[in-house]
Amino acid sequence: MRLRELAHSRTGDKGDTSNISVIAYRAEDWPLIRETVTVAKVTALFGPQIAGEVTRYELPQLCALNFVLKGALRGGVTRSLALDAHGKCLGSAILEMEVSAHDGGTGAGH
Repeated sequence: MRLRELAHSRTGDKGDTSNISVIAYRAEDWPLIRETVTVAKVTALFGPQIAGEVTRYELPQLCALNFVLKGALRGGVTRSLALDAHGKCLGSAILEMEVSAHDGGTGAGH
């Protein structure tokens, strides 16, 4: 299934860094999201579009993850000529990620 079936997303930016939060609709889906939406999968999803490191923060009280993607905005709002200089579409892109209970338990990318 697609992540968008289990969660919604919010995005923010600061300079050349994008923040993407993934928030579970239901608390019972949080363990699957926590186990399957890893740094490795997010890094692979965005590929060379991200020039720096990807860091993941867990917010279990909110059933949410926050990813900080450095070097994701091609210089940031004041420098980029990109159509989406704020990186708002990155939240929609992450929700297209495939998640499955079979992916869980690897621990990779936490």
